Amino acid sequence: MEVKLHDIGEGMTEAEILNYFVKKGDQVLVDQPLVEIRTDKMTAELPSPGKGVVRDILIDCGSTVTVGTTLLVIENSDVVTTNNSDFKNGLQKENLEQTSSETFRILAAPYTRKIARENGINIELVKGTGPAGRILDEDVYRYIEQQKSLPITVEQIQNATHNESPTVVQQVGPLHQINTIPFNGRRKQIAKKMVQSMFTIPHVTHFEEIDMTNLLSIKNNFKHLEREISVPAFFVKALTIALHDYPIFNARLDETNETVHLYRNIHIGLATDTQEGLIVPVLRNAESKTIGEIHNEVRKLTKKAQENNLGTKDITGSTFTISNVGPLGSTGATPIINYPETGLMAFHATKEKPAVYKGEIAIRSLMNISMSFDHRVADGGTAVAFTNRFKSLIENPTLLLLELV
Repeated sequence: MEVKLHDIGEGMTEAEILNYFVKKGDQVLVDQPLVEIRTDKMTAELPSPGKGVVRDILIDCGSTVTVGTTLLVIENSDVVTTNNSDFKNGLQKENLEQTSSETFRILAAPYTRKIARENGINIELVKGTGPAGRILDEDVYRYIEQQKSLPITVEQIQNATHNESPTVVQQVGPLHQINTIPFNGRRKQIAKKMVQSMFTIPHVTHFEEIDMTNLLSIKNNFKHLEREISVPAFFVKALTIALHDYPIFNARLDETNETVHLYRNIHIGLATDTQEGLIVPVLRNAESKTIGEIHNEVRKLTKKAQENNLGTKDITGSTFTISNVGPLGSTGATPIINYPETGLMAFHATKEKPAVYKGEIAIRSLMNISMSFDHRVADGGTAVAFTNRFKSLIENPTLLLLELV
C-alpha cells in the first residue's frame, strides 16, 4: 500500500516533510500518525489508512513534494479509504489538523475524531446524531459533558489527595535527572474541568481598573470599631446587586434544550488555593445575606477548604465564581470559567498609584479586575455594563450601603 501526499484542504499543491513518526520495519495501526507535513497554511499529521508493516520510506525529511507523491510503502491488511470531504470539513475548524480515515462502520469527520482522541474518548461509545448515524462534534462534546460534569464528591477528594508525593528520581542519560509527580487525584480532576470549560465555552475576558481608596477607608473604620469585615465580603455583596441587575451572568446555557436558565438565587463560588490544588466552595444565597454574614461564611468555607473538610453541598451548585488572587501579588489574568457557569470575576493586587481624582493628581489605591464570560450567552457591551455597575458600587461604598436599605 502506497501512502501518498494528498490534498488535505485549503487547495494545497505541495508540502514539506517535517518528520516521520515511524521507521522501516515498524508495525502500524489504522489511524496511527505516520508523518508530519507543513504547507504554507498549516502543519498536519498524515495517518495510516490501514494496518501493516512499513516496508520503505521514499522521501527524506526536509524535502518539499507535490500532491500525489508517494511518501512511504506499507505492507498492509484491512485497508481503509479516506473521506476527503470529511477531512476538509474538519480542517475548516482549526489550523493544526490531523487526517483520519473511516474505520469500521464509525462515521465521523477527522476533527471529530481528534476531539475524541485528545479527550481519551473511545469514539465507538459515542452515539451519532448526524445523517446515517454520523458522529458530530456536538455528540463528542455531549459525551464528554456526561462523563465529566458530575460533581466531585468528598470521598473522591479524600481518595485523590493521598500519596501524592514525588516518585523516586529517574535516570535520563548519564548527567541529567528529573523528578516526577503523579498526575492524578484532584490535579487530574482540575485538569478535566479546565479542558471541558475551554473546549465548550468561547471565552472573552474584559479588564477594568477600580479605585479602592474609599472602600478601604470604610473597612478601616470598621476595624477601629473592633468589627472586622474583609474586602471580599464587600466584593460579594456588590456582585449580588450587579447580578440582580444583569441576570444573564447568573445563568447557565442548556445547549440540548436551546435555553438559557437565569437563576433567581445567587450562589457564589469561591475559588480557593489549597495545598492539594484549586477547589471552589460555594457561598449559597448570597443575595439574602448581610456583608457581615458573608464575611463570616467566606472565612468558614475557606477554612474548611484548607483543612479538606468540605461536604458535597459545600462544593456544588455555584452560579457565578470569584477568584481573589490579589493577596498572591497578581496584576492581571484571563481566568477560565467554572463550567457550566456564564461568568467569572478575578480580583488582582491593590496598589497605591498616582491617579487623577477630582481634577488633581493624587495617590489612590487601584485594583485591576478580570471578567471572563461566555460569548455564546452574553456580549461585550453587556459585560462592560455589568463591570461598570460593580465598579460604581465599590468606588462609592455609600451607594453600596444605600442599595442595601
